[in-house]
Amino acid sequence: MASIIEFAWTYLITHFSDFHLACFGSFILHESVFFLSGLPFIFSERAGWLSKYKIQTKNNTPAAQWKCIIRLVLYHLCVNLPVMVLSYPVFNYMGMRSSLPLPSWKVVSTQILFYFILEDFIFYWGHRILHTKWLYKHVHSVHHEYATPFGLTSEYAHPAEILFLGFATIVGPAITGPHLITLWLWMVLRVLETVEAHCGYHFPLSLSNFLPLYGGAEFHDYHHRLLYTKSGNYSSTFVYMDWIFGTDKGYRKLKALKSIGGDEVEDVLKET
Repeated sequence: MASIIEFAWTYLITHFSDFHLACFGSFILHESVFFLSGLPFIFSERAGWLSKYKIQTKNNTPAAQWKCIIRLVLYHLCVNLPVMVLSYPVFNYMGMRSSLPLPSWKVVSTQILFYFILEDFIFYWGHRILHTKWLYKHVHSVHHEYATPFGLTSEYAHPAEILFLGFATIVGPAITGPHLITLWLWMVLRVLETVEAHCGYHFPLSLSNFLPLYGGAEFHDYHHRLLYTKSGNYSSTFVYMDWIFGTDKGYRKLKALKSIGGDEVEDVLKET
């Protein structure tokens, strides 16, 4: 397996420059993973597949789904891609490389774990700030246009928010100057995590059923259902920051009372 990866990587670095791989290669990889992982949830919602696993019974209209897709393509081309190009000198200065040998799995896994922890910490505080009255009204309310999220809504946001919270994703790699393959793997895992958190479904094999500190779709779906002053659940990946600062009390109360039935649970949501 390692030899196959090295062979493929040798082809890439032989035929493309570091700049093209880091900027345009990263963009193509991001778009591929994001849309290939997010689009199936749109088809599932329209067709009514897997409805027993859907967290909310409400569905988005096709018009709302198309609005999300069109704006995402615009945001990605006009915000994400320029940021990748403009941030390249910083990553290059901090030591990012694409040459062989490839880093060991120990180095890769250690760096990615660090990125997840750091990103979650920064995202939590940035997200809480975005839920203050003025910033919510003028910036973060765009992301909350979808009270019933689906996978692609994970990156549907005001351009200012894309830059603001995007900092949490790139600060770890910017600090450590990783190998490009580590940066790509981090990007893939982060995209898959945020798409899953917004997918609107809670499956038997969802990671939150097995990893105690992992939030997942149920955790974040609660955040989208409530008004900005009452939402809580601000973390991106894990749950411990919300637990430490008490911003998940409503969610934990709902989980504790969920067995009492639909009507009572909705009352709890309104009161939380």
